[in-house]
Amino acid sequence: MLLPPPDKKLKDVEISFPIVYGTISFWLGKKASEYNSHKWTVYVRSATNEDLSVIVKRVVFQLHPSFTNPTRVVEQPPFELSESGWGEFEIAITLYFHSDVCEKRLDLFHQLKLYPEEDTGPQSTKKPVVVETYDEIVFPDPTEAFFHRVQNHPAATVPRLPPGPMELVPHENKRGDTKDHPLSQWFSNFSEADELLKLAAARQQVQAHIAKLRRQLSMIDGMPQQSKAVSVQGQQFGHG
Repeated sequence: MLLPPPDKKLKDVEISFPIVYGTISFWLGKKASEYNSHKWTVYVRSATNEDLSVIVKRVVFQLHPSFTNPTRVVEQPPFELSESGWGEFEIAITLYFHSDVCEKRLDLFHQLKLYPEEDTGPQSTKKPVVVETYDEIVFPDPTEAFFHRVQNHPAATVPRLPPGPMELVPHENKRGDTKDHPLSQWFSNFSEADELLKLAAARQQVQAHIAKLRRQLSMIDGMPQQSKAVSVQGQQFGHG
């Protein structure tokens, strides 16, 4: 098998890994107490529930300082931790990658949510509160060693390169995937089509907001000069 030089870069090539990070929290019901009302899990997973250890070396979860040992390090998949408590807070999630993947770390932040929205009904021990965020990690100009290692991995989006000396390596399923995870029934199903629809909707909202601002500006431009001066002075006064 011909292996590529470990440090040789592939210019103008990008490898991306769609990921999901979030929390799932369960109300303890009759077992709940004032300071221990919910059990929850925070995690980072592949958007397709494949094994992320092909790129991730370890994940550090930074909990609220009131927890014992608030800095938790997870060095093997699944990259998650479970705890219990009563309060909501922001969790810092730091991803460290293998040396041939990326030297920089990736910092993420997630707000732990324990209580459901009012329109979703009362708390239930059977239906958890799930909050997830979809994102994509993009690695530009990867090394040939990294490309060679993940080119056939189902969690990676890898471009096809012209035929060359590199040999395709079949992907073997590892125990680190989350397809059979006990919480997988609650995972959101993120697809590229869904994300494109969300992006299109967000773009329409932005365009509508821009159009509204343009109308407001055109109205201001049509006002008498004295009125415009008063308006500007009022803004200056209001902002000190």
